[in-house]
Amino acid sequence: MTFANVGTLGTKPGQRDAVVAILLRPKPELRDAGCLLYEVGVNEESPDAVFVCELWESEEAHQESLTLESVRAAINEAMPMLSGEMGGTRFTVLG
Repeated sequence: MTFANVGTLGTKPGQRDAVVAILLRPKPELRDAGCLLYEVGVNEESPDAVFVCELWESEEAHQESLTLESVRAAINEAMPMLSGEMGGTRFTVLG
């Protein structure tokens, strides 16, 4: 079943656009890992937040993607720019 991961990443003041740039770098291996959709967005009412919506073939595919070298590198690069405030939800898509 399709798995959805929808979340927010809090950034340190002034770092949102840098985090967005990291997240938007092409990662073609995500498709091979089972990623069906990967969208990154912002909301001007939340200037220090990044919104991410992901759809995966399965929850396991999502978890396995976190071991990909390009994903690990992006996480490590973005970490110093994050505030630690994170939110969101995960769910199985029924239709």
